Amino acid sequence: MKITLRFFASVREALGSSGESVDLPPGVATVGAVRDFLIARGGAWADALAHERALRMAFNHVMCEPGMAIAEGGEVAFFPPVTGG
Repeated sequence: MKITLRFFASVREALGSSGESVDLPPGVATVGAVRDFLIARGGAWADALAHERALRMAFNHVMCEPGMAIAEGGEVAFFPPVTGG
């Protein structure tokens, strides 16, 4: 399955990229599984997307939980929580 990844704010800075297209291996079918797949890349990926970090996720521009199913051609976004002041 091919999807588009988007990274915002501190996640983008840590990864040095605002996004990419990726072909997912079989079995990666949720937003949380995408996160795990990217963490497995190691290095900056593991640090920026670590489960200990507070991150928000969205699928096709809709905020979601890790269990959200993804679909071919979709977009998964990762970004830190936003605070106001």
